[in-house]
Amino acid sequence: MVLDGQRARADFALAPVAKKFINVNPNLVSWIGLIIALVCGVVFYISGAPGREWLLIVGAILVIVSGYFDALDGKIAKLAGKCSVKGDYLDHVFDRYADVFMIGGIAFCGYWCNPYLGMLALVGVLLTSYMGTQAQAIGAPRLYSGLLGRADRVVLSTIFPIIQVIMMAVGYGSFHIDLGSVVFDINWLELMMLWFAVVGNITAVQRTIITWNNLTKMEKSQ
Repeated sequence: MVLDGQRARADFALAPVAKKFINVNPNLVSWIGLIIALVCGVVFYISGAPGREWLLIVGAILVIVSGYFDALDGKIAKLAGKCSVKGDYLDHVFDRYADVFMIGGIAFCGYWCNPYLGMLALVGVLLTSYMGTQAQAIGAPRLYSGLLGRADRVVLSTIFPIIQVIMMAVGYGSFHIDLGSVVFDINWLELMMLWFAVVGNITAVQRTIITWNNLTKMEKSQ
């Protein structure tokens, strides 16, 4: 699942709004997206309380809204001719905080996910992003390749909370796995976090290898 390469297809939803807000400072839009991500994390965190499972739906909506603002700031900057290194840097910083807020809300609420799995998921997500931006920082091409990009995380973080609520309503909020000597239950959100933990770290390794190869080619061409 690699959606970062399909970002251009979302232009139809961004361009009309960006044109209407072309006089708005893109950094302000970035701040709005970050604040929404923080609220989303809080909503996910308190959704673990008894009777508040429905808040997962609210959190899923906030993930989409935050992701939309995250994409909108760049579109406004391009249309207004306000693209800058400082703006790009701020966007990367806010993206990492947004990841921590939203994923951390599920990871550490103490109900939806084993905290150790949650930490591994955060490590996978942060390393994936770091390897992409670090490539750019050392002069290699910026990387969006790999199995788990930011767009993928946004989509999964929207779909799985909704699935969790629906499956709980029909009596399948978690499923039982029996491996003989090992027996455990895992819910749908833990499955998502497991994907972030495993595939996120695989993506980080993929990007490391790609960047190493790109640097080798650059050295040979000099």
